[in-house]
Amino acid sequence: MTVLTFRPLAAGEEDLFDSLPDPLPELRQASFADGLASGGFAHSRAWIALADDKLVARAAWVLPPGAVGRPWLERFDAASPEVGAALLTEAHAALGGPLPYYAAAPAHWRQRPESKAVVDVRREAARRAGLVERGERLRLTWAGANLPATSGRHTFRPVTGEDEIRSLVARIGRPDIVTGAETALAVLGADLASAPLPWLRTAKWLVSEEVGLVAAAGDHCYPLIGYLGLLDAGAREELIAEAVRVLSGAGAREVVADVDSYRVEVLAALERTGFRQVRSRIVLT
Repeated sequence: MTVLTFRPLAAGEEDLFDSLPDPLPELRQASFADGLASGGFAHSRAWIALADDKLVARAAWVLPPGAVGRPWLERFDAASPEVGAALLTEAHAALGGPLPYYAAAPAHWRQRPESKAVVDVRREAARRAGLVERGERLRLTWAGANLPATSGRHTFRPVTGEDEIRSLVARIGRPDIVTGAETALAVLGADLASAPLPWLRTAKWLVSEEVGLVAAAGDHCYPLIGYLGLLDAGAREELIAEAVRVLSGAGAREVVADVDSYRVEVLAALERTGFRQVRSRIVLT
């Protein structure tokens, strides 16, 4: 009879955690040892499931050093939803309750049967462990594609100060793009949609009083459109392109942007500007 054991990862078992084959290698997950070295992973926040000493599930929650928020589930693989749910349930009890899970998936994963099968196991396991699916965010990358020509109708300038940013953010309400929202919330407790300045204070903010504003951030993990909010939806592509020009002019060869999957008009504008989908993150809390 198979005996299942659920327990935290012990020091020196980093190779054991990584011994389970990665079912979605295109996502390029960091090894547990690398995450441990950077300070985001910890043995106390990594759990494994063993079936007669064979690894059948693993989970690791990450929290960057100095972060003020709660850890989130970053690495999770399981042989079945049943085993995965049991592992998460045991870990949640030890960690003080269910924690958010940002389930990474390849671009267009629903149209790829092998990828869908892996993602569905993770989603079902999380659901059985008490998490609820709240939405999906797509990551897109611009990597040197030709940008559309400017129409000449709009003039973008640097913002005059933080008060102007706050005033426009309040007028916009729901931005088109916020990139890295999950990390900003965990690290600083910042809501990028309503209060982006704590996370994007050093970004280059460009504004047009009639159109909206955009934050081109080049000093985060990679160049990105941190925030894009519109007063005139007809200028969406032009504002996206302007942010990319600023970043590429400063040497960026790649620019990333995150958008909620249901924002089809924003997704289409990004793709017309030369962005391509590279990843999905399903939000479960």
